[in-house]
Amino acid sequence: MREAARAAGRPVRYDGSWRDRDPAEAPPGVAPAVRLKAPQTGETVIADRVQGEVRVGNEQLDDMVLLRADDSPTYMLSVVVDDHDMAITHIIRGDDHLTNAFRQTQLYNALGWTVPVFAHVPLIHGPDGAKLSKRHGALGVEAYRDRGYLPEALRNYLLRLGWAHGDDETIDTEQAIAWFDLDGIGRSPARFDFAKLDNLNGHYLRAAADDRLVGLVLPRLERRLGHAPAATALDRLRRGMAGLKARAKTLEELADNALFYARPRPLPLDDRAAALLTPAARARLGRFAGLLVDAEWTAAALEAAARVFVEAEGGKLGDVAQPLRAALTGAAVSPGVFEVLEVLGRDEAMARIDDAVAAPRAPD
Repeated sequence: MREAARAAGRPVRYDGSWRDRDPAEAPPGVAPAVRLKAPQTGETVIADRVQGEVRVGNEQLDDMVLLRADDSPTYMLSVVVDDHDMAITHIIRGDDHLTNAFRQTQLYNALGWTVPVFAHVPLIHGPDGAKLSKRHGALGVEAYRDRGYLPEALRNYLLRLGWAHGDDETIDTEQAIAWFDLDGIGRSPARFDFAKLDNLNGHYLRAAADDRLVGLVLPRLERRLGHAPAATALDRLRRGMAGLKARAKTLEELADNALFYARPRPLPLDDRAAALLTPAARARLGRFAGLLVDAEWTAAALEAAARVFVEAEGGKLGDVAQPLRAALTGAAVSPGVFEVLEVLGRDEAMARIDDAVAAPRAPD
């Protein structure tokens, strides 16, 4: 039957050869399949809440199998009976199931059951416009958690991929529950953009409570350190979280940025930090450290002391701030250096400066 259809250039469908024949004519010893005797004329119409009114000519649909020869039910029969038994009123799914909806509608009608409301949502595509797949980095939701995305950020991003509420981009979960309806779903596929997800996640990181972020970052720090951070490190992390989260877009990035608060002395230096700690810079840090011994230990007072120092030395603030950052964090980029001084505390900060002044260390 398939070969004949292909040879004639017709779609491969059941040709209805046993549709109206007497079962007594069936050959002996052959276990039959049971098919739906579907309408052959007219149209099957779906009033889809996303796609609008969609029609298909019944001559394009064949008599589909309901029970296989071994009496097991097919997917089409099973899903219709299951949804009916569970009193499903709305079926919201990807638009790759739209063709199934025509066959399922015929089954509902044949059984005398109310057809649920259908809403077929466009699929998500990758940046190249093709259906999102593993080659685009499509992952299970737990992988996005492991990559450092907050659940509220991922919910917001996925919501906005195929649904709109005016010009609103940032929609928290409670607001989404209040606003969401099927009418806001677009008909066109959306493209997954990691840069947009990162930016949205950064927004939610900045809004998140510091204590919550410490709890989320802690296991990531343990993996990087190879051991649990000391109690003093956790205290620094809590006090420094406001400055850290302002610069991060994911929890992984946040953990990388926070690592200097948890590392034991002496800190390893990255290449850029090592380059900042020239002999002249280390000598300048040593002189500046002498002013810090009796300084008030607040970011504002420490910055004021640095400005007095560089003015007396005839330089610029960066002449002391950049080497100071390298000594305190092991990197050339960090939260505000005077904020870092305050968070580290006098004893730890002075010890790190002393380490840097004593001798340059190999990069991490």
